[in-house]
Amino acid sequence: MSTYDSDFYGWAIEQASLLKLGRYGELDAVNLLEEIEGMGKSEKRALESRLTVLLQHLLKWQYQPVRRGKSWELTIREQRLRIEKILRENPSLKRQLDTCLLDAYEFAIIQAVQETGLEECTFPTTCPWQWQQVLDKDFLPL
Repeated sequence: MSTYDSDFYGWAIEQASLLKLGRYGELDAVNLLEEIEGMGKSEKRALESRLTVLLQHLLKWQYQPVRRGKSWELTIREQRLRIEKILRENPSLKRQLDTCLLDAYEFAIIQAVQETGLEECTFPTTCPWQWQQVLDKDFLPL
């Protein structure tokens, strides 16, 4: 009887123990597979979330130069560091950067419009920067 639905923590510990002992036939393979796939998706969502915040602040930096401040600069720096850590811990996500950047940019525009009060048409419809620029610690748009 699986405790997956009633005691997830206990279930996870049990599955880890079974794996360590090599008792593969006793694993809850269906739920274990679902959780492993979910973990991968979670890491990608974390990357996209960090990219969204970073892009939002890069847009604000470029399109509201009179409001630039230390807070925006520090947010940009922090997001780059957090993205770097995600990519260091999950190097295969580097292959997903182009797609993640496209997806994150759509949300970044919405958030930039909300925070700046500027019209959506103010911002380019596609991301004006390559991911190498976005992640470059020395890059700030003019």
